[in-house]
Amino acid sequence: MMTTTTIIGFPRIGEKRELKFATEKYFKNAIDQEELRATAKQLRRHNWELLRQAGIGEIPSNDFSYYDQALDAAFLFNLVPQNVQDLPFSELDKYFALARGYQGQAGNVLAWPMKKWFNTNYHYLVPQLNQDTRFKLTGNKIFAEFAEAKELGIITRPVLLGPFTLLKLSEYQNATASDFVKDAVTAYQAVFTKLITQGAHWIQLDEPALVKDLTAEDRQLFNDLYRPLLAAKGKLKVLLQTYFGDVRDVYDDLISLPFDGLGLDFVEGKQTQQLVSHGFPDDKILFAGVVNGKNVWRNHYDRSLAQLKAVGAKQVVVNTSCSLLHVPITVANEDFAPDVKEHFAFAEEKLAELQDLAAIYDGQGAGKLHANQALFAHPRVQEDAELHARIADLKGADFTRQPARPVREQLQKAAFRLPLLPTTTIGSFPQTKEVRQVRRQFRRHEISQEQYDAFIKEKIDEWLKWQEQVGLDVLVHGEFERNDMVEYFGQHLSGYLFSKNAWVQSYGTRCVKPPIIWGDVKRQQPITIKWSKYAQSQTKKLVKGMLTGPVTILNWSFPREDISLKEATLQLALAIQEEVLDLEANGIKIIQIDEAALREKLPLRKSDWYSEYLDWAIPAFRLVHSKVQPETQIHTHMCYSEFTDIIPAIDAMDADVISFEASRSNLEILDALKKQHFETEVGPGVYDIHSPRIPSVDEVQTTINRILAKIAAPKVWINPDCGLKTRGMEETKASLTNVLAATRAVRTQLGEGD
Repeated sequence: MMTTTTIIGFPRIGEKRELKFATEKYFKNAIDQEELRATAKQLRRHNWELLRQAGIGEIPSNDFSYYDQALDAAFLFNLVPQNVQDLPFSELDKYFALARGYQGQAGNVLAWPMKKWFNTNYHYLVPQLNQDTRFKLTGNKIFAEFAEAKELGIITRPVLLGPFTLLKLSEYQNATASDFVKDAVTAYQAVFTKLITQGAHWIQLDEPALVKDLTAEDRQLFNDLYRPLLAAKGKLKVLLQTYFGDVRDVYDDLISLPFDGLGLDFVEGKQTQQLVSHGFPDDKILFAGVVNGKNVWRNHYDRSLAQLKAVGAKQVVVNTSCSLLHVPITVANEDFAPDVKEHFAFAEEKLAELQDLAAIYDGQGAGKLHANQALFAHPRVQEDAELHARIADLKGADFTRQPARPVREQLQKAAFRLPLLPTTTIGSFPQTKEVRQVRRQFRRHEISQEQYDAFIKEKIDEWLKWQEQVGLDVLVHGEFERNDMVEYFGQHLSGYLFSKNAWVQSYGTRCVKPPIIWGDVKRQQPITIKWSKYAQSQTKKLVKGMLTGPVTILNWSFPREDISLKEATLQLALAIQEEVLDLEANGIKIIQIDEAALREKLPLRKSDWYSEYLDWAIPAFRLVHSKVQPETQIHTHMCYSEFTDIIPAIDAMDADVISFEASRSNLEILDALKKQHFETEVGPGVYDIHSPRIPSVDEVQTTINRILAKIAAPKVWINPDCGLKTRGMEETKASLTNVLAATRAVRTQLGEGD
């Protein structure tokens, strides 16, 4: 019997980001719903036929989404708030209203909170459940897409977020997860029944929450869901798919329950090999995730084959470690040199790797194995001995800033003389079509350096003037010269490679193009000095220098696999430290070092948090700013992650001011800050910049007062919850104007005028 292959999911944005552009046109009323749906249908067809042609034995469906798979599940199971259900819109427009927020004649809808999908840079929308929520099958998407593929002659394996993970990811008001168990089982059973009538053979239930630390209550919840659900599966085969780690806490339950297949991660699952080696049931198929779905490097066949041979399972399907959603679509669209390109495998190339591994495992494909062995036979890059020695020589004092934060705080307040509740923005202003076009013209050498510089100066001057007029206290230059907060820095560092088309989805229509860390990293020349210095010279107000921190640069790049993440991050930290000191030397008194992605590579198991990550990630940030003067104020920014449980580690970053995303998460971080006696000054975001809604003055004023109920006013900054590059000009100015008006009102309320 030949070994078969499968994948957990495939990128849905399209090779040329067709879904992104069609959806954005739909938002602007440039195309109708029919045209958007036609684009989506074509993308699904292309993916299914691509997988079939690649020889993938079991092809998934319902891995496509217009925005997010958690939101898809919410609409499938009637978990949508009543005010959204009552909107006089089509189902798709209700879906987008809940994803983005809506403000118009039909009502006012706040977007659901958005958080990072486990340890990735993908963001999911967090379902909000309460005592009025009725968990039941009402949607049709999973069935429609199965039927769509069936018309092409492809019997797919529908993919659905499993009930345990769906309930664990949800947030509750006057309710708990256990309140929904019975109805969830009934709803999922209804899905099974309908898929059987359609002719489905398998369903894939994604349960990544099983790789986290599980309590006895969690295991009970899992069993309460799956025992009755599996008892009613009929002739439908159920694949329980996990990823991003191992299932050590629930493995015994998994192998005892009547699942037909178990999908396990052999890449990030530290104990997966050990678990299966102790026994894997003959009545189950092992879907072995040996091809890395989160990184872009070629698979090391010998290592993966060793894993496959050691599993001891009677039936094995060669699988990816997670969905290929997290990697670009194909290397074929890149113009890397052949000796560089041969080291990469994006989504399409990983399909070939799966086929190769299955063939070699079956005793065929010797030529493929020999070619892969030759690729890994020699070091890919030459080590920078001086840089490695510099890192080895780092001492504890290199990671410690003096004097202590309370002393610095008083020195900075005396030096800056900012008003109570100082106002600022996170960094970027709208990247208009004109801005992007001029950058593109400069990149293509269609305009001169002088013309480009004149344009950037014009934009900086325009926005500095507006910030002064509206009354912001600490200004930013707007970052008009920057294409991306990571790629821009990588372009000034040795050791980086940049793709042309390696886009991946971050959330909704937001796509990013992570650079690739190819070799050792050093700063080649100053990166931000020119425009930061220019902006400060044009105003008497303070202008922040804007940098991306080393942990975020690493986490938003495709990292090397031949050195440790710690080593790679310290290389970046030394490079950014040079930039920080240059900014200070050029008169920049406030420097923001963004660590938006700090939490992203935090291990999913708490027992590993410090030893495997925080013990080097936090010092890496401190290394960046440890040498600045006491009067230089260091800011950092974090967004769209769960930070409440690592507050002490964040305080230990020893920044002077930290701004958090807080608006979508209902300011819940405030309680954690208060409980942990957080010392750093804070700027909880007062409005959601990922929604097109314009917050009213009263709305922002209420938010500020809620902040002040938990945090003393001298410790509070007022700012949006993220950068404004993706927003439109008019909504940005209207929103910030309202923020400033609300801040003035609260200052007056506190007896402090401007």
